[in-house]
Amino acid sequence: MDIILKYFTHLSEEQRQRFEALYDLYTDWNAKINVISRKDIGNLYERHVLHSLGVAKLICFRPGTTVMDLGTGGGFPGIPLAILFPDSQFHLVDSIGKKVRVATEIAQAIGLQNVSFSHARAEEERERFDFVVSRAVMPLAELVKIARKNIATRQHNALPNGLIALKGGELEHETMPFRQQAVTHDLSRDFAEEYFKTKKIVYIPL
Repeated sequence: MDIILKYFTHLSEEQRQRFEALYDLYTDWNAKINVISRKDIGNLYERHVLHSLGVAKLICFRPGTTVMDLGTGGGFPGIPLAILFPDSQFHLVDSIGKKVRVATEIAQAIGLQNVSFSHARAEEERERFDFVVSRAVMPLAELVKIARKNIATRQHNALPNGLIALKGGELEHETMPFRQQAVTHDLSRDFAEEYFKTKKIVYIPL
């Protein structure tokens, strides 16, 4: 939890309590339904929560912003972002029912009011949002293809509506088709930990 407070110093008491509650909740649920690698649960705050919050280093969502988390798994990046931006609405989508169940239970346990959930394939989701965020390992071209139909035309934020993907490793090949529009942000500029050396955010206006 200290790692979150290190980089996000202006959290309210309620936000702190919600972030603090995540460790026990994820540890408990993960013992029943594997949503995070068992050997990685000890790194929950660094590799899952803080990584998710990296999105906030690119954009500060304005109140009323709507965001879809495509392929949310156990709730990343959607749940940490929903805690950080209580005045925005987050819709978490995953095709694996048991993962959606874990994310739903955790959101309810910490009293998150600004999240909704859908057990569906992203291709089936028809609603429109200001942004689609994703930490899924899907190639960028595929993410763009799926997300495009879900992007609303009305603008709320400083950044035009579009796709925000949390990615790792070598991305030159993936971003090549979008090189005119894509913005790549290195998270190593924001977070000093070794884990973030290869972590990036790719933003593509749609």
